[in-house]
Amino acid sequence: MAQADWATKKLVWVPSEKLGFEVGSVKEEHGDECVVELADSGKKVKVNKDDIQKMNPPKYNKVEDMAELTCLNEASVLHNLKERYYSGLIYTYSGLFCVVINPYKYLPIYSDEIVNMYKGKKRHEMPPHIYAITDTAYRSMMQDREDQSILCTGESGAGKTENTKKVIQYLAHVASSVKSKKEQGNAVLSHGELEKQLLQANPILEAFGNAKTVKNDNSSRFGKFIRINFDVNGYIVGANIETYLLEKSRAIRQAKEERSFHIFYYMLSGAGDKLRTELCLEDYSKYRFMSNGNVTIPGQQDKDLFTETMDAFQIMSIPEEERTGLLKVVSAVLQLGNMSFKKERHSDQASMPDDTAAQKVCHLLSVNVTDFTRAILNPRIKVGRDYVQKAQTQEQAEFAVEALAKASYERMFRWLVMRINKALDKTKRQGASFIGILDIAGFEIFELNSFEQLCINYTNEKLQQLFNHTMFILEQEEYQREGIEWSFIDFGLDLQPCIDLIERHAGPPGILALLDEECWFPKATDKSFVEKVVQEQGTHPKFQKPKKLKGDADFCVMHYAGKVDYKADEWLLKNMDPLNECVASLLNQSTDKFTADLWRDMDRIVGLDKVAGMSDSIHGASKTRKGMFRTVGQLYKEQLGNLMTTLRNTNPNFVRCIIPNHEKKAGKLESHLVLDQLRCNGVLEGIRICRQGFPNRIVFQEFRQRYEILTPSAIPKGFMDGKQACVLMIKALELDPNLYRIGQSKVFFRAGVLAHLEEERDIKITDVIISFQAWCRGYVSRKGFAKRQHQLTAMKVIQRNCVAYLKLRNWQWWRLFTKVKPLLQVTRQEEEMLAKEDELVKVKERQLNAEIQIKEFENKQQQLSAEKLALQEQLQAETELCAEAEEMRSRLATRKQELEEILHDLESRLEEEEERGNQMHTERKKMQQNITDLEQQLDEEEAARQKLQLEKVTMEAKMKMIEEEVMVLDDQNSKLNKEKKLLEDRISEFTTNMSEEEEKSKSLQKLKNKHEAMITDLEDRLRKEEKVRQELEKNRRKLEGDSTELNDQMADLQAQIAELRAQLAKKEEELHAALARIEEEAAAKNTAQKNIRELEAQISELQEDLELERQARSKAEKHRRDLGEELEALKTELEDTLDSTAAQQELRSKRESEVTQLKRTLEEEAKIHEQQMADMRLKHNQAFDELNEQLEQAKRNKVSVEKAKQALESEWNEVQIELKTLTQGKGDSEHRRKKAESQVQELQVKFVESERQRQDLASKLTKIQSELDNVNCVLSEAEGKNIKSSKDLSSFESQLQDTQELLQDETRQKLALSTQLRQLESEQNSLRDMLEEEEESKKNVEKQVSTLQAQLAEMKKKLEQEALNLESTEEGRKRVQREMDSVILQLEEKSSAYDKLDKTKTRVQQELDDLLLDQDHLRQTVSNLEKKQRKFDQMLAEEKTISTQYAEERDKAEAEAREKETRALTLARELEAMTDLKSELERANKVFKAEMEDLVSSKDDVGKSVHELERSKRTMEQQLEEMKVQLEELEDELQTTEDAKLRLEVNMQAMKAQFDRDLLARDEQGEEKRKQLVKQVREMEVELEEERRQRSQALSSKKKLELDMVDLEVQIDTANKGRDEALKQLKKLQALMKDQMRELEELRLSRDEAINGAKETEKKLKAMEADALHFQDEMANAERLKRQVQTERDELQEEVNSSNSKNSLLADEKRRLDTRITQLEEEVEEEQLNTEMINDRLKRATLQTEQLTTELASERSNSQRLEGARSQLDRQNKEQKLKLQELEGTIKSKYKSSITILESKIAQLEEQLDTESKERGQACRLVRRSDKKLKEVLLQVEDERRNTDQYKDQAEKTNSRMRQLKRQLEEAEEEVTRVNAKCRRLQRELDEATETSDVMNREVSTLKSRLRRGDLNPRRAYSRTGLESDEDVDVPAETTENTIE
Repeated sequence: MAQADWATKKLVWVPSEKLGFEVGSVKEEHGDECVVELADSGKKVKVNKDDIQKMNPPKYNKVEDMAELTCLNEASVLHNLKERYYSGLIYTYSGLFCVVINPYKYLPIYSDEIVNMYKGKKRHEMPPHIYAITDTAYRSMMQDREDQSILCTGESGAGKTENTKKVIQYLAHVASSVKSKKEQGNAVLSHGELEKQLLQANPILEAFGNAKTVKNDNSSRFGKFIRINFDVNGYIVGANIETYLLEKSRAIRQAKEERSFHIFYYMLSGAGDKLRTELCLEDYSKYRFMSNGNVTIPGQQDKDLFTETMDAFQIMSIPEEERTGLLKVVSAVLQLGNMSFKKERHSDQASMPDDTAAQKVCHLLSVNVTDFTRAILNPRIKVGRDYVQKAQTQEQAEFAVEALAKASYERMFRWLVMRINKALDKTKRQGASFIGILDIAGFEIFELNSFEQLCINYTNEKLQQLFNHTMFILEQEEYQREGIEWSFIDFGLDLQPCIDLIERHAGPPGILALLDEECWFPKATDKSFVEKVVQEQGTHPKFQKPKKLKGDADFCVMHYAGKVDYKADEWLLKNMDPLNECVASLLNQSTDKFTADLWRDMDRIVGLDKVAGMSDSIHGASKTRKGMFRTVGQLYKEQLGNLMTTLRNTNPNFVRCIIPNHEKKAGKLESHLVLDQLRCNGVLEGIRICRQGFPNRIVFQEFRQRYEILTPSAIPKGFMDGKQACVLMIKALELDPNLYRIGQSKVFFRAGVLAHLEEERDIKITDVIISFQAWCRGYVSRKGFAKRQHQLTAMKVIQRNCVAYLKLRNWQWWRLFTKVKPLLQVTRQEEEMLAKEDELVKVKERQLNAEIQIKEFENKQQQLSAEKLALQEQLQAETELCAEAEEMRSRLATRKQELEEILHDLESRLEEEEERGNQMHTERKKMQQNITDLEQQLDEEEAARQKLQLEKVTMEAKMKMIEEEVMVLDDQNSKLNKEKKLLEDRISEFTTNMSEEEEKSKSLQKLKNKHEAMITDLEDRLRKEEKVRQELEKNRRKLEGDSTELNDQMADLQAQIAELRAQLAKKEEELHAALARIEEEAAAKNTAQKNIRELEAQISELQEDLELERQARSKAEKHRRDLGEELEALKTELEDTLDSTAAQQELRSKRESEVTQLKRTLEEEAKIHEQQMADMRLKHNQAFDELNEQLEQAKRNKVSVEKAKQALESEWNEVQIELKTLTQGKGDSEHRRKKAESQVQELQVKFVESERQRQDLASKLTKIQSELDNVNCVLSEAEGKNIKSSKDLSSFESQLQDTQELLQDETRQKLALSTQLRQLESEQNSLRDMLEEEEESKKNVEKQVSTLQAQLAEMKKKLEQEALNLESTEEGRKRVQREMDSVILQLEEKSSAYDKLDKTKTRVQQELDDLLLDQDHLRQTVSNLEKKQRKFDQMLAEEKTISTQYAEERDKAEAEAREKETRALTLARELEAMTDLKSELERANKVFKAEMEDLVSSKDDVGKSVHELERSKRTMEQQLEEMKVQLEELEDELQTTEDAKLRLEVNMQAMKAQFDRDLLARDEQGEEKRKQLVKQVREMEVELEEERRQRSQALSSKKKLELDMVDLEVQIDTANKGRDEALKQLKKLQALMKDQMRELEELRLSRDEAINGAKETEKKLKAMEADALHFQDEMANAERLKRQVQTERDELQEEVNSSNSKNSLLADEKRRLDTRITQLEEEVEEEQLNTEMINDRLKRATLQTEQLTTELASERSNSQRLEGARSQLDRQNKEQKLKLQELEGTIKSKYKSSITILESKIAQLEEQLDTESKERGQACRLVRRSDKKLKEVLLQVEDERRNTDQYKDQAEKTNSRMRQLKRQLEEAEEEVTRVNAKCRRLQRELDEATETSDVMNREVSTLKSRLRRGDLNPRRAYSRTGLESDEDVDVPAETTENTIE
């Protein structure tokens, strides 16, 4: 009806002064105005269209979340809240808000049962409640590890404090209920005590901080933020309370009918006599500060509350001294009000006539009375640098006393809060996370608002900004999840201008900043402050001047809740909060410890001189310096800033409390008051934000189901995805694209679109219903018309009979007939006999039926007894299970002991291993010493070998060596550059590895949180399943009771036949609908089976991944021995967690400290590594520069050598010129030959002497040259070895780098595999649990199906029995009637239950979609992880969907079974009713037949007119026909019911057959899978064996490689030592060179002394020898000279022969000899010149040798530097390896601890599941165990296979590495062979040169011997032939040298 009215009447909301809004229907529309008829009064009103607000459809009445309203407006929100409030529902959601309306009465919704109901439930699963908000905060804190906050705001009396109490109560209950008994016993501070203290902190704070106001009897006069800390396991660790804006002025004055703080009244009424005397207490009326005296609160006893407060102090463990100190301060505050002052007569100075109150105050505060009175009446004030006593006026003294009272109460309250915090935080450790509860006053708008209201409104502006920001961030996240394009609007910025107006520091300054600024000026007043505010902020959009010129308000601020007028009276005083400094210093020096402690901070006090300066503007008073004190505004601003930072770091939950009325009446709600509060609380602001987006959203399925009637032909037949169907529907509806968005799982609409669709849907449904009603009315009217026709015919028959009777009644024969007829019994004896026989037969039949029933009852009794026995057996089994559980517990205890023993063994093993390690270390040192000795021996042998090889190298070889050095230096440079790049790459790899490790640790932490959340979900599911099972059992019992009651209660049926027929027709329609539903469900089942197959495939993939992870687990277990220390740490952690939460927190702090230390060490190591790299770079650059310098030096040497070569070439040219001159002088020599013959003999003697000297010098020269050559050879060989060693070094470094990279890869793989192992272990356990649950649910469904089949069989039997008992009519009718009524009720209940199930189904589907979206979002965020991780997350999400689908299928199957059971029962009952009807009709027929026979008999007896009899016959025939018609109709109805029954039976059989087929198919699939798995197992075993072989091969190859590495390291060491030896030999050679140089100088001196006359010949010979050694052209010249000498010799011989015969020619000969002598003298001079040139060359050679020595020294230093760099790199490498190992160990220990915790939790869950599975029978357990074993074997096989694959990969890598090493070795060997070949070639050349030199020496010696003999001519000839032979030998030698070059 309501839906129809809403659709037809166009109902809207119209503004109303009384009710806020009234319901009206739009009648007419005229432009911007429209005529509206009010629903309540019927008046017609003209209203502007803008003032009208749309009404929601009736389906949204009393909606739990107002964000779901399609029309989001003030009227709809108010109406919804009002409807819910009147129904007793005080909690309502509004998006993120929870709106609470104060009920002003006790509601039974806060008991422990309700706490348990809300525990662990999601927000939408239960009705709105403060417990739901608290539970969501607690669960999100546990799951997301994110801090939470609950913000309770509202006016005074709205219920903020009560709701905060309920939050704390709920958290205390939840956090303590999880705690086990053992932990409670062992904890240092048990949770029970801590929770009690947390709950008892509230009464204390209420006593000291709450008061009675007009609005509220227990109003909090301060704001508080309670921060409850929780540990990792969710237990309360401690709490902390922060307070804001205590209304301290209430301590000195109160408004009418209001009270001061409760503690004053508690103390005055509840204190005992002893305490009263100690505190100097008096009556209420004697205290001035208690303005209204003893104002009592109804239903509250102050005395009892005082004892409760004292008990709370005791529970909070506050000692007696501190309690009395508190109460003394409270009493002193009251006594300060009793101090009275008077003016003196002649001055304004104040005096104190009665000081009793002052004495009491000083007694309570332990202060001197005279000093106290002097400080109040004549305080000391600083003027300039001096202190002056200033007399106070009466007003100033009273103000000072009041300020003192307020300050002392405020300080006492602050101390109390600090003391409570200290008591609540006894553990002294920080919690893992916290939930903060903010209880603060809401937005306040009074007629005149002061400084306090500005602070409160400023706070609410900040809180509303936080709400807007978080709300729309959540909206945007949902839009992103659903893939909707949306530009982000930050609604928090809307409130920023108003916040800036209040808090901005400068440009222009805000209100608070201007107030602080005014406080510094002595002449400033409130008026000047207002003027400055107007001047600075006059143009601000949120600031307004008051409109009234003479108004009370000073300025206005436009807040989000509305315009607020502020009056700035005494704002400067309130902001500074001044005090009398003298009194404060007195209290600071009090003898009472408590009072002195309260007044210990004197720095922040604002003195009275400041106030005096402002009011009186005293010129002598000194200004207070800036920074001396902090104002109230500054402190509050800072406090609020800290609060907002903590709230921004939390996940906020908003609770808005609302007052329904000011009369404190229950059930009354003032609309305007509620609307104002909704505005102030920001609820309407939140609705405004919602309107900007898409507030209405609906799931695809619900949208299609609800609005498909609007688009009947849009969706084609067959299956279609929900999203596609919705797209087609929206296209058909032709909606504006701006009004909707289509997401991934929902359709989003703007506000009001769904209302429009609802209107169209209602119109469509009304049309359909109208047509249906018309058809029904036609049918009913036709039936009525037929009935009226039958009645007419009956009336005619009755009339005829009446007329006949009237005719016959006076006829005598008729009277006789009527009187005689009863007497005629003889004729009816046979009929009576037949009737009796019939009765006998019926009785027998009844007896048989009774016997059958008895048998059935006996059978039932037997069945019940069997069931009883079964139950007893089950009980026995349960007891056995309990015993088994006890045994398991004992086994676990023994296992724990065994593990502890194993731990001790491991510790002993560790110690043994450490001792072995030390022994190995000592052995290693010994081996190193042996190796060093052997290396020294090798070096000595190598040095000896090198000494033998160091001989004869020429200057050309030296040139070549210099060029080779240049090449080598280039190669070294390039290699160093490559090494530099490699080192940089390694650094980058290290940094990337570090970042990857950090990312992995973060991802592991997230996965850990996920797994914990999954575990909690599984626990919740278990609890839900248990609850569902209990509810099902209760329902079954209820149904059995109902069935017994229905069998007893049956009513008449004949009067309701027509109604039954109509109901039968309806039921037939429902049957058809049910059959259609069954078909749809069958289709859904098929789709579900398809999904199941797909999911099974996914499960197989998951199993493969699990096998991989198990393989990684087997690897990780190998490293268990290395983790002994971590095991000890884990053990201590476990014991601590069992013992106490305190120890857990300490362990956690230790872990955090360890993590921080590790991070620090990592950072330090990174810094050290960077420094080392920088040093390496510097060294490398220096080496590079030195190499460049050496290159430049080599180039310079090359240039100098080229210059020397050019000089030699020029000399050679000169020699050639001289030879030419010699040939020219040949002719002259022939003329002078004769002259020289006489002088030849003398010259021969001189020649022999000079020849001998020359030979000596030549031998010395050859020795020097050989030594020089040896030195050069040693140099070149040392350089070659240096080059070789550098090459070997680089190759070995590259090998080392490769091996390090391999090691790093292996460590990365290990880490990755260990993390994957841990993840997959937890996932595997969860999957196992889920699989077991699914198997159990499957078995439950099978059991239910079997029970249903048994029930069906029983029902069939009952039907047959009931068919036999057709004669019991009366009871049957009543039973059928009752059953029909119950069936109708059940149908209604089932339909409602079905609707609920549909709703739950849609809700679950929404949750599923949300979960899927969340998973997609997580996949996007975790896209940087490895591919396996992504796969695993996807599969996890799919497994979750599978589990939910299985749960839905199970629920569907249960619902279907229940529906079919009820349908079968109803059909059976209808059958019984119809059979009863049939029997009754048959009996009536028999009666009618008997009457007919009676009539016939009466006709025979009495003669009557035939006409009358015929008439009666006709009437009887008509009646018969009518009865037949009725019978036929009844038979038709019976037939229809039987057909329906048959259909049901056929459907049931079909369902059963299909179920059996599915079961068979699954069994066959399982068998096939098992066969395949067995095959795979066999194949895997074969592969395992192969992999083991390959693994052993890989290990052997690895060992070989390690040995090769060791050998290579030994070779490197030997090479380095050889290099050192070469350097030593170089030093020795340099010393030898110096000695030889000294000998050379001595030889030169001796040569100068010995050779005075033969210098020319020596020079000539030396020049000849030098030319013979170096130049080919000189050899050719020597040949020419030789020929000339031969010709001269022939001529001389001819002349000597002719001299004997011719003495006349002597004169000519003499002349010729003279010429020859002159020529020889010239040649001697030339020889001298040549010797000088040779000396110059020797000097150059010495310079070159010195340069080479310097170069060698620089090379040696470079090599030493390189070696140092290499050693540093090796050290760094080792350090990095050690750090890596340490990091691996720490990471493994950390995650191993988390794995053990998760495993313990999983073990607990597995134990619970085992206990439940044991209930289902041992047979199932055995099957599961065998399946598990098979799966484990398969998984192990898969692990082994994957291991072998990995080992194969590793073997391939090692083989490739071996190949590379072999190639490098072959290259090195080739280089060695090349060097050896060069050495051999050089050796050959040296041998040839020595042979040539020997031949030359021999020839020279023969020539000398011949010359000595005196046979000159033959000697010359021989010498010439020798020279020729020399030349012949030298020329091919030189050619060979050239060819070698």
